[in-house]
Amino acid sequence: MPVDLASFRDLLLQRLSELDEQDRITASDRDPVALDQESVGRLSRIDAMQVQAMALAQERRRKSERTAIAAALQRIEEGEFGYCIGCGDEIAEARLRNSPTVVKCLECAGSNS
Repeated sequence: MPVDLASFRDLLLQRLSELDEQDRITASDRDPVALDQESVGRLSRIDAMQVQAMALAQERRRKSERTAIAAALQRIEEGEFGYCIGCGDEIAEARLRNSPTVVKCLECAGSNS
């Protein structure tokens, strides 16, 4: 049974919007940490550097997710969304609902091929 491409497109676009909002909210966390010892103590600076490192890691994960979403949207446009890139069979709709960016069915994903 073919999947409803419009609902998956909407789901993917909604997720892109959420990622953009997360980027906006955490923008200041990714700013360089000032090394002015008079205004910020050593422990506060270390804490700020940890916050910055976590924010940068989250930004990298969001970028990776954006890439996967763009690929999924491209597969929708090409009529290939919902089909396994390993064997060509349909990917279970429940699997796509859980993660609309997956490209392999459970069998192919489990075989690490």
